[in-house]
Amino acid sequence: MKLQGKNVFITGSTRGIGLAIAHKFASLGANVVINGRGEIPAETLAAFEPYGVKVVSISGDISSQAQAKQMVDRAIEELGSVDILVNNAGITKDGLAMRMTEEDFDSVLKINLTGAFNMTQAVLKPMTRAREGAIINLSSVVGLVGNAGQANYAASKAGMIGLTKSIAREVASRNVRVNAIAPGFIESDMTAVLADKIKEAMLGQIPMKRFGQAEEVADVAVFLASQDYLTGQVIAIDGGLTMQ
Repeated sequence: MKLQGKNVFITGSTRGIGLAIAHKFASLGANVVINGRGEIPAETLAAFEPYGVKVVSISGDISSQAQAKQMVDRAIEELGSVDILVNNAGITKDGLAMRMTEEDFDSVLKINLTGAFNMTQAVLKPMTRAREGAIINLSSVVGLVGNAGQANYAASKAGMIGLTKSIAREVASRNVRVNAIAPGFIESDMTAVLADKIKEAMLGQIPMKRFGQAEEVADVAVFLASQDYLTGQVIAIDGGLTMQ
């Protein structure tokens, strides 16, 4: 798929990896939908002006099936289509399993996994009708290998991998491709505030001995969107953390 002039909806794209993905697509000539649960800051939208593409801000709750459909419908109304969907939005509510509340478990799955399903379902009909489309799900290395204190998050991200492969099988004949990215430790606001001792322990697990950058994850998203014969795959961008 050539990205120039295509329309990309990125959930949870007001900061971090989602925002980096939006900027990367826009820099290649794609129109983008910036999405979050609340109002999108004007300065976030203004930063896209140099690209000369259309930028639409759409707020809503992806965990609501009705709101997900409304957001996709509005994007199609504003841009004409949604050619690429990036399911990036996610939350964490960490805690050991023996003390994790039902609300903390359910809320993480509702946003991370059910939200991704809701958005995917909303774009499938127009994509299959057009016989072209790409869906990219942001999973995590935690979904591949697990992590103590993150049973809810790991379950949601592992679920995204199953969702990716299942939907990919359903729509491959309609030229709609579905893939997943599993980032490892990515430099962010969260890692910036960690104590040096914790950072050193994390870096010790990474063969490449550095954290990844949000822009590097964005490069993988662009690669997956543009490859016409690649579907049902999970790419771990983790500095070798999960290599077999």
